[in-house]
Amino acid sequence: MSPRKQTFIQGAMILLAAGLLNRLLGFVPRIAMPRLIGAEGVGLVQLVFPFFIVVLTIITGGLPLAVAKLVAAADSRGDADEAVRIRRTAMTIALSASLVVCGLCLALSDWISSSLMTDPRVHTAFLAIIPIIPLVAVSAIWRGYFQGKQDMLPTAVSQTVETVVRIALSLTLAFVFLPWGLEAAAAGAMIGTGAGELAGLAALWLHLRGERRRRAILQSSAEIDDTSVSEGGGIYAETYPGSRIRALFRIAVPVTGSRMIGSLSYLFESILTTRALIAAGLGTAAATAQYGILQGMVIPLLLLPGSLTFSLATSLVPSLSEAAARGDRSAIQKRLHQSIRLAVVTGAPFIILMALFGRPLCGLIYGDPEPGALLSLLAPAAVFLYMQAPLQAALQALDRPGTALFNTFAGALVKLVLIVQLASNPELGIRGVVIAIGANMALVTLLNWISVVRLTGVRILPADFLKIGAAMTVMGAVALWIWNAGRLPGVWLDLLAAGVVSIVVYMLLLVAMRLVDRHDAARIPIMGRFFK
Repeated sequence: MSPRKQTFIQGAMILLAAGLLNRLLGFVPRIAMPRLIGAEGVGLVQLVFPFFIVVLTIITGGLPLAVAKLVAAADSRGDADEAVRIRRTAMTIALSASLVVCGLCLALSDWISSSLMTDPRVHTAFLAIIPIIPLVAVSAIWRGYFQGKQDMLPTAVSQTVETVVRIALSLTLAFVFLPWGLEAAAAGAMIGTGAGELAGLAALWLHLRGERRRRAILQSSAEIDDTSVSEGGGIYAETYPGSRIRALFRIAVPVTGSRMIGSLSYLFESILTTRALIAAGLGTAAATAQYGILQGMVIPLLLLPGSLTFSLATSLVPSLSEAAARGDRSAIQKRLHQSIRLAVVTGAPFIILMALFGRPLCGLIYGDPEPGALLSLLAPAAVFLYMQAPLQAALQALDRPGTALFNTFAGALVKLVLIVQLASNPELGIRGVVIAIGANMALVTLLNWISVVRLTGVRILPADFLKIGAAMTVMGAVALWIWNAGRLPGVWLDLLAAGVVSIVVYMLLLVAMRLVDRHDAARIPIMGRFFK
């Protein structure tokens, strides 16, 4: 057993803290990059990423999860040598696949950048991401190995190191290369991303080297009984490389297939959006810029409150699983309703502020109010987005991941069809893409909700959601009153005052209408213990 092995709760909290920190840090380049290289430059970067994600999904996909499961099984038997062999086998698979894909990408780079991505200027940035592929592949396997050892600290540290280095170097290199044009600046951002991955990999390697030293010390000090443990793993010596590879693929292939739906949807969205905008009469540069505004500026703001609903979903899975194991149907229904209500309650103030103040928010954050119109248009649909996390967590906890996969696929298909139909209309353009994304959020959430209702019989209590709607209305009125008064010296002060005062009013209304109580607050990860 690893001397750094943590309990489930400790590991979950380490990853949750790192995830929240990285999400906040990751927003720094979202703010700075548009100011540095503009919407068009951000669009070039965003056109490259979907293809990159698809490639990584093909290479790794479910392999890290497979490594984690098999390493955990070997570790539970005390067979540390087999855990190492699993890691090495998986690394050989991932590294070999990544090198083959790198060769193909290099050979087809001209065709991919000019035909598949619709804007030939992404060619340099695309070349810059190719060396990143094997780095990410190895990092993913090593993280899976440490997770299987129930040591979440290396993953958390490496993710944070990668984020910090990526942010610093992406912005620096984009600025340094900007005099050579937007294409060079986008490539600089990609090189910074690669440097971040290399730094994260180095952090994992240091943890791995430390583990090797600890194992060497333990093995040298322990007296090994040759009759029970042999060089090949004792009674587990029958685990041959072929069976190890089959075991890895048996777990990895289904997971990879499910993740491919999301990755391909993201890729096709980038391709179809730019093609539809060009069909609507925009030039290639303008289409790239509008896609950059949507994916690089609007969507990140919309996703920012997602860390709260993700934390809620994290705490929901074990709670529902426990209730399902006991067959406690009433507990399942109660916790589901409570979680969905809390997801809406926590996301509602963000929806109001983004819908009412999209332009001043974007002007303050990005130095460009133009994305604010799209943000205000898409903000109301975010209520469905924030409900998705607990609903998907419920389906997973109730052992229905296939249902969640089908619902996601159906939503992705509808979104892509709507993008082609709406964005190619000159009267709609990029707003057609926003409508398609909003429809996707609503459809996936409603399908998940129907699936959960059929499984559990849970019902929405209309009174709770009417109260939330009333609180949102009052909050919006207060925010608009303060904003329109304009009594403070500076737009950002007026915006801050409108946001802070209206959120305080909203929270007081929640307490007054008993929408949130001490038991609800106790469910919040980390902070919840203060309310128990």
